[in-house]
Amino acid sequence: MILLIVTLVIFLLAFIFSMLGLGGAMLYIPVFHWFHYDFKSVAIPTGLLLNGLTALSAAVYYIRAKMVDIKGSIPLIVSSFLGAPVGAYFTKFVPTKTLIILFAIAMIFAGGKMLLSAGQKEKEKKMKELPKMILMSIGGFFIGFIAGLLGVGGGFLFVPMMLAMGYKTKEAAATSAFVVIFSSFSGFAGHIAEGHFNWPLMIATSIAVIIASQIGAKVMKEKMKARWIKQMFGIILLGVAVKLLIKVLL
Repeated sequence: MILLIVTLVIFLLAFIFSMLGLGGAMLYIPVFHWFHYDFKSVAIPTGLLLNGLTALSAAVYYIRAKMVDIKGSIPLIVSSFLGAPVGAYFTKFVPTKTLIILFAIAMIFAGGKMLLSAGQKEKEKKMKELPKMILMSIGGFFIGFIAGLLGVGGGFLFVPMMLAMGYKTKEAAATSAFVVIFSSFSGFAGHIAEGHFNWPLMIATSIAVIIASQIGAKVMKEKMKARWIKQMFGIILLGVAVKLLIKVLL
């Protein structure tokens, strides 16, 4: 019964996060934790797997719709792919409570950034190619490390970074979904190597996110406005961050 309830909740979250260009691990992991799955050995690796599957399913739709900057995403893909397993390795050295606090702080940063930028006009031009590639490579490794450590795909940091470099909101969300695939599965592989998995939970929730993310991607492309995407992103992340901090600190 618990597995069914968790799967339905994950289905709804995958629908929402596929519209934002995120894998959804920032909410998948707290959900697993609230249903008493172990944070390190089950919640984080399962969250990374679902994160990658949600992003993969949505990215297929976005690529077909020509919304993804594939060439521009290569520095992020390579650097985050390298950083994620390094972060996954260091998970065993960080206490669970510390991981949750770091997780919540990262969510507050990303959520606040999105809400503050929701009403701002979209930038007209991207950065020049060479500075953009250098910054995205450095930022990508750091984001990949954080993704592997905290069990997230990194989309909550990829999107703000790309917006700062001049990407349109929908292009940033779509490209982020593509990039998140690689950092998520790289981090997931690192956890599997450490023996962290729960196959019944992974299989049931994987089916749910694949279906839900296709629906969410279609809705984002055809119905959503850039301002709405940023506002949804910010509100969801801040709400979950506050709930996590209250539970850990009080």
